[in-house]
Amino acid sequence: QVQLVESGGGLVQPGGSLRLSCAASGSFFSINAMGWYRQAPGKQRELVASITGSGSANYADSAKGRFTISRDNAKNTVDLQMNSLKPEDTGVYFCHGEIRRTLSIKATDYWGEGTLVTVSS
Repeated sequence: QVQLVESGGGLVQPGGSLRLSCAASGSFFSINAMGWYRQAPGKQRELVASITGSGSANYADSAKGRFTISRDNAKNTVDLQMNSLKPEDTGVYFCHGEIRRTLSIKATDYWGEGTLVTVSS
């Protein structure tokens, strides 16, 4: 069974930094894109940043210049470094992976359970 487990959320003051980490575990053939999504209270889940297997990153406009996504293919991990945090960055952050269980099965979406980030003074 494939699992994505996040860590690193918490309470931080505006202007502060946090680093989120996500590790994929279980039995699978490969991982395509990985990414981070955010769901703010009362809002839909939205993409924050994603990264392909070759390291090409994509960011939401709100994250550009402040957040950096990175991954370690050998460890099956993806991190999100968040700097200059704002109150509007508050929400539950979910790790996402397009994971291929076997060579004969196409990749499907997997999600972590989420980690809460609260930006408040």
